[in-house]
Amino acid sequence: MAVEKKFVQEGFTKALVDEYLAKELDRAGYGGMVMNRTPMGTQITVYAEKPGMVIGKGGKLIRKLTRDLERRFRLDNPQIDVQDVGKSDLNARVVANRLASSLEHGWYFRKAGQSMLRRVMDSGALGCEIVISGKLTGPRSRVEKFLAGYIKHSGKPAEEIVDTGYAVAVKKLGAIGCQVRIVPPGAVLPDDFQINAPPKEPEKEPVVEEAVLEAEPSQAAETQEQQAGEKKSELDRLLDEPVETPPTTEEGQSPQEPESRTEMSEAETHGDIQDR
Repeated sequence: MAVEKKFVQEGFTKALVDEYLAKELDRAGYGGMVMNRTPMGTQITVYAEKPGMVIGKGGKLIRKLTRDLERRFRLDNPQIDVQDVGKSDLNARVVANRLASSLEHGWYFRKAGQSMLRRVMDSGALGCEIVISGKLTGPRSRVEKFLAGYIKHSGKPAEEIVDTGYAVAVKKLGAIGCQVRIVPPGAVLPDDFQINAPPKEPEKEPVVEEAVLEAEPSQAAETQEQQAGEKKSELDRLLDEPVETPPTTEEGQSPQEPESRTEMSEAETHGDIQDR
């Protein structure tokens, strides 16, 4: 068998197994499965809202599923592992089955759609889209969409990140399709990025320079104050020193005046002698 035909056959078998498990485990809240081929056989991991109903009493139901998978689909030594879906409101297949069940029980489509959308977003999903198509209120078919948050519709992120579930509600007027798409919390989207701020430079050196600059004016002011204080103290000292005045006679003349007059008289006398 060619490689291309082998891959196509494996994909076709996987789709049939998924459809069979969804039909058999509808009441257990089937949430999908993962099938891997190993040297020991085929490993199938089943996710369900109620794992106990998948196993059955004493493991009766899970043994029946193992035999059916081996006979009907010719799987090599199938081994079934049952896991809990965790938050059921974030599993697209579980939400789609709930929506279809609500419509079958007579819920108005708009009320059912808004209720499921609100529950999904309250659980922390980044985005959710619910599409209901079929004969909703009249003889003609139409499509109603309920959208909240962020949803990717194309490309690789739409295949790997977005969880998709589909269910059918059968009513008297006809079948109603319910498609649910959920972006789980914590999903890394390719167009979601942040620009990091540049690293801050250390502020130690500018702080030291400012401290030095602040110290210089203060030192200059202190020096001026010191010089002014020295000048003031010297001026006070000069003002406080007593001033010495020469002694005076009774007539108010200094003692040096008579001597000068005597010297003048002697000079005049000598001059008179020479004239003679």
